[in-house]
Amino acid sequence: MTLTSFSPGFRGRPRAVTERLPPGQYPTESFPVLSAGPTPRVPTENWSFTVTTELGETRSWTWDQMMALPQQDTVADIHCVTRWSKFHTRWRGVSLDAFLEGLQTTAEHVVADSYGGYTTNLPLADLLGGRAWIAHTYDGYALSPEHGGPARLLVPHLYFWKSAKWVRGLRLTHEDDPGFWESAGYHNYGDPWREQRHWGD
Repeated sequence: MTLTSFSPGFRGRPRAVTERLPPGQYPTESFPVLSAGPTPRVPTENWSFTVTTELGETRSWTWDQMMALPQQDTVADIHCVTRWSKFHTRWRGVSLDAFLEGLQTTAEHVVADSYGGYTTNLPLADLLGGRAWIAHTYDGYALSPEHGGPARLLVPHLYFWKSAKWVRGLRLTHEDDPGFWESAGYHNYGDPWREQRHWGD
């Protein structure tokens, strides 16, 4: 039974679903593919991930070095600004805490850069404390290019455009630098529970 098929006695969504569904969203079992441009195809042997501080200092990892870091499994609900939500998605990857551990910085903002040129901005605090990952596996399988493989940013507490596909690095900044969709009018932060879809929301 799907939530689009109601009986005459229907009295609303089950409480568990209602509590997990942000306002204005609908649940789906599919995983829609939405991209701002062509899908990059990046072999893992050519993939790297670099963190650049506000002073220009860099830390970089190859694919094998990233896979040698502590791996975590996480289950999260994800919410797209186009109003679909998918519950209980299963991921495996590396916590951003592992990449940023011991980093000396006074920056408060981050720009995520992707293969293909996509960017998005986030507060640094939203990537720490077990709230964000570099994910390489979805539902037990290597992440497909269509969904951001070989690795994507995963920040499930924000609208999913903040979880940059094909991620290649993070730039730490003092100034908040809007990314691709933010510069086109999407909300600078993107909290699904506050319906922060566009500037002014």
